[in-house]
This record gives sequence, structure tokens and C-alpha cells, in this order.
Amino acid sequence: MNNICYIFGAGQISDIMQMSIVPDSGDCVIAADGGFAYLQDLGVKADIVLGDFDSIEEIPQHPNLVVHPKEKDDTDMMLAVQEGLDRGYRRFIILGGMGGRLDHTYANIQVLAFIAGQGGRGFLYGEDMAVTVVENGEMHFGHEKEGIISVFAACDTAKGVTLTGLKYELSDARLTRSRPLGISNEFIGMESDVSVAEGSIVIMWNETLDGIKEWIKDAPDQEGYK
Repeated sequence: MNNICYIFGAGQISDIMQMSIVPDSGDCVIAADGGFAYLQDLGVKADIVLGDFDSIEEIPQHPNLVVHPKEKDDTDMMLAVQEGLDRGYRRFIILGGMGGRLDHTYANIQVLAFIAGQGGRGFLYGEDMAVTVVENGEMHFGHEKEGIISVFAACDTAKGVTLTGLKYELSDARLTRSRPLGISNEFIGMESDVSVAEGSIVIMWNETLDGIKEWIKDAPDQEGYK
């Protein structure tokens, strides 16, 4: 399935009213807890509303409402992703998943790693930055890309990390979680690629929401749906 599952969280979305969220037929929109308020501001209909609703004053009225207990193992964002996976979606764009509490932002990057481990593609977006996790795969960027790109290990050791067409290149390198060697690289007006042969990497770069939507629809699947 190439359709997108949009998930709205309760994190900061400072430019919310400038976003153009027009789901295509077959896409799914999930409001995770306080993300329901953002969807109301945008005038976008939620297909599913779920969470423990500890970040809003009252539980929303919605025909597809899933209420979880406040004391639970998984975050509301993780539960939303699992809901999307259960419905057959493997491509996710998460909004309202960055900013606010740092621990929630970090947890949402771990959620991206979970999506990658299921053979999916997940993106966090906010403040003109995109974040994704690639497992045993690659990402290609066109020559028009500008700004900063940073690459970090998302596992103990990411092997065979190769960066081409960027200001600082790497060839068959190892990145570890304990040393941020891949921070603050730059696009230089060339076609560029970021790849990892074994393991997983976090990629962060300057991007627009429309750019993510265009990329994710054409993106190859990761190693296989699980």
C-alpha cells in the first residue's frame, strides 16, 4: 500500500495554519491525543482519534474513538503507528511529534526506528526539518536540496555508511551511537545519497512538508514488510 498515514501529535507545530494537509483517497489521518486540536484548527477530518487524552481538557466526541489508560507501556504516538500498521499502512508522516518535551521528541525518533524495522517509511516533520530512520537502505536527494543534513547511528554500530554529493563525504564508514560524527553536513547543489549497508541511521535535513509528501510516495520499500 502506497497511501500515507498522517499522525498528528500534541507537540509544537508553530506554522500549523500555513500547512496544506489534503489527504488523498485511501490515506488515513490519526489524531494522537492532543493532536486532535491541531486537526480542528486545520479543518482536517480525523479518521481515528486515540490516546489517553491527558493533554486535553476532555475526551473528544468522535465515531472512531479509542481510549487508552494513562498508565501504559506505549506512548500515544506508538499506539497510533501500530494502529496504522494494523490497517496496512507502511508510509507515515508524523506532525506535532517534535518540540515541547525533549523526551517525547526522542521517543518519536525511536518510533521511526520501529517503523523502519517493520519495513515501513516514517517521517517526523516540524520547524522546516524532516527526520527519518533508514535501515539497511538508502535515501537519494536531488540537486535542488539546500541547507543542513545530519546523519546519526540509530543502533549501536551502523556499518557501511556512505555519503556522496555532500560537503563532507564518507565511504563504507562506521557510525556509533556514542559519537556524533555525522552532524552538520551540507547540501552543495549536487545529487546526493545517504546509505547504510548494515544497521540503521537517523537522517535529519531541511525540508518542506510538500517535499516529504512527494518523496514518500515514490520511495522504495525497505527490506520487506514484517
